[in-house]
Amino acid sequence: MVDLNRNYRMEKDSMGPVKVPREAYYGAQTQRAIENFPISGWRFGREFIYALGVIKYASVKANSELGLLEARIAKAIEKASEEVTEGRWDEQFVVDIFQTGSGTSTNMNANEVIANRANEILKNRKGTYRPVHPNDHVNLCQSSNDVIPSAIHIASATLLREKLLPALRNLHAALKTKGKEFYPVLKIGRTHLQDAIPIRLGQEFEGYAQQVKSGIHRIQKAIGALNELPLGGTAVGTGANTHPLFSKKAVNIINKKTGGRFRKPVSYFEAQGAKDASVEMSGALKTVAVSLFKIANDIRWLGSGPRCGIGEILLPETQPGSSMMPGKVNPVIPESLIQVCAQVIGSDSAITLGGLGGYFELNAMMPLIAYNLLQSIHLLANAANNFSERCIKGLKADRKRCEEMIEKSLSLVTALAPKIGYVEAARIAHEAYDQGKTIRQVAEKKELLSKAELNHLLDPRSMISPMKKT
Repeated sequence: MVDLNRNYRMEKDSMGPVKVPREAYYGAQTQRAIENFPISGWRFGREFIYALGVIKYASVKANSELGLLEARIAKAIEKASEEVTEGRWDEQFVVDIFQTGSGTSTNMNANEVIANRANEILKNRKGTYRPVHPNDHVNLCQSSNDVIPSAIHIASATLLREKLLPALRNLHAALKTKGKEFYPVLKIGRTHLQDAIPIRLGQEFEGYAQQVKSGIHRIQKAIGALNELPLGGTAVGTGANTHPLFSKKAVNIINKKTGGRFRKPVSYFEAQGAKDASVEMSGALKTVAVSLFKIANDIRWLGSGPRCGIGEILLPETQPGSSMMPGKVNPVIPESLIQVCAQVIGSDSAITLGGLGGYFELNAMMPLIAYNLLQSIHLLANAANNFSERCIKGLKADRKRCEEMIEKSLSLVTALAPKIGYVEAARIAHEAYDQGKTIRQVAEKKELLSKAELNHLLDPRSMISPMKKT
């Protein structure tokens, strides 16, 4: 018979003995969390684990400089922490997202992995916690209550700078380019899903580009709050059990390591008791999602058809659209983006509710906030890049279709109203609709204006800017 106990080691924590997989780098407290939270199977991703590694690296460096740790212990913890930042031990971060609201289980997961690896570096066995202890050494001058919010900010700000903002800049540039390319193309405008007066296709795309540019500005503004790190506030924001210089030193080391602009918070009590910075950023991401939803939906409609829809633009053909209807091609890239936007808007609701979880000196919904915020950043970055590359850059205008739609539009009669009055212009529009004629045909028959004046007024180019004084 196989001795199953060979696959485990016995550890003890403050509550008693715990059986831990023999080869695991995590320990007793992490194992308890595995057993206590068999909820979703969702785990923290690379960015958050990277942030935890950076915090532990900066903390041990600061503690070493302050003379709080023996040199050989500090060096071993430093090396183990760097391995965590590099992703070497990602599979050892096993705690479910839906856990203790402070994220203590995940902080201890990091402490135990780093302690066991540091002891291994010092030629000791995993699970002994000698000479390196997860609480006494790896977690020195820290608490889960300041580590987890700091990790949320580091991970989010880093991901925003490195992924989402570049993706949005790429999308803005692609839309701006299309705005210039499509500027000569005139088309019918639409309000309330009904025909309106003419517009340049390029002007529509200029509007889309500005939406994205405004979203970039909103995110850049909101990052400012994420740059505050409560590291050093420990349990309740007072900095108990922490060297007075720890926070400043640790944050400076984090900046050197990440290239960020992180700083101490104005108030540790605000930074730890509330999660307003994360809620603010989520709001900015939701606004970007609403913008991208509108852009993707407009483009989907403008490309509808190809023969029985609007069909003013031609979308790149990316894949067959139907398992039943041969030759059908669907706007799958805009549809993908729209679904991402819906997810981000939903995640904002979860983050908002998470923000309501601040009770006195601690927010007790931090893992939920972290997971959803980082997921939203990831999704928007990937979807925006995909939309740029697989849709926007390949768009073409159907100029002939645009011109045909303008001539058919009843809203052209708007240009006649200053000359013949609103009531008479409305009468012409109704008659044209009832008789299946164009505005031009009905107006010519009524002979209210000379042919030359009529042609001038019904030239769509005269309607795409304010009237000039004569």
